[in-house]
Amino acid sequence: MSRWNLSWRLLPLLAVMMLVLTGCAQDPYLSALDPKGPVASAQLSLIMLSLYIMIGVFVVVMVIYVYVLFRFRKRPGQTGIPEQVEGNHKLEIIWTVIPLILLAVLAVPTVSLTFDLAEKHSTEEALQVKVTAHQFWWEFEYPDLEISAGQDLYIPTGQKIQFQVTAKDVMHAIWIPALGGKIDTNPGMTNNMWLQADKPGTYKGKCAELCGPSHALMDFKVIALEPAEFDKWVNNMKATATKTVPASAQAGQEVFNQSCIGCHAVDATKGVKVPDIAPNLAGFADRTVLAGFIEHNNENLAQWIKNPQSLKPGNLMPAFEGKLDEQQINDLVEYMNTLTLE
Repeated sequence: MSRWNLSWRLLPLLAVMMLVLTGCAQDPYLSALDPKGPVASAQLSLIMLSLYIMIGVFVVVMVIYVYVLFRFRKRPGQTGIPEQVEGNHKLEIIWTVIPLILLAVLAVPTVSLTFDLAEKHSTEEALQVKVTAHQFWWEFEYPDLEISAGQDLYIPTGQKIQFQVTAKDVMHAIWIPALGGKIDTNPGMTNNMWLQADKPGTYKGKCAELCGPSHALMDFKVIALEPAEFDKWVNNMKATATKTVPASAQAGQEVFNQSCIGCHAVDATKGVKVPDIAPNLAGFADRTVLAGFIEHNNENLAQWIKNPQSLKPGNLMPAFEGKLDEQQINDLVEYMNTLTLE
């Protein structure tokens, strides 16, 4: 069997394996086909409309193709060149008008939805959230609530969330497929969009614009809570300003104050007054992942402190391996594990 024949036989197997692998997504997973809010649902309706149009066009073309293939095939005994037909005004008008009609069917709801989603909502209508993208993490400020958070975005269900998005360094794009489509975050500019979550849950977000070595690792989570639970979270975040540290973690707090506090805040209210140059760590111990994508455990946290580049290339956090001894790193890990909202 030739190498080319073997390759062609393996192609269907490869296609089946790729299809099976699509079911191995993590939870929460990225998919615009499972909407959890009105914006995502409206955008999915446009996706399905365009899909139905494409399927319809494909079927019609293939039916005509097969018909012509058999109807005008060369028959036994036929000689010479078949009759050549050039120019048919009726057909030319038909295949010009039909695409125009299909474009209009797709354009009208697209333009209408685009203007609906571009509408800016006031403080009375929506919760205001300022999003700042950094290489390679996310900062979320709630101006009306006077708190700031890093990496995890908390929102109430059943309420519009008005986002003002920008970037600190290079162009990024915020994308939360389950709640709505992406929008660019540009340095020195502010773009606006609104989203809404209908039900409580955790939804995955990503950067959707190539922004550097760790672009693919620039993940975050959206945690949608019932309004009462969201209010409780807000109160807990505000309480971080006066939270005391257990005696067992005071050694780690001293290390943190000497080595980390110049970039990181542990007070959720501080970020509103003084923008952070690194993620706000209020509620850090409650997060399920580190740096947006790494399993949150002591071993990974210690490795991140020692050499963050080994886990997330291109990030701006300095390595502390050689600057802090093993005991100081262990003390720091113990202190950071006390940064809960409970």
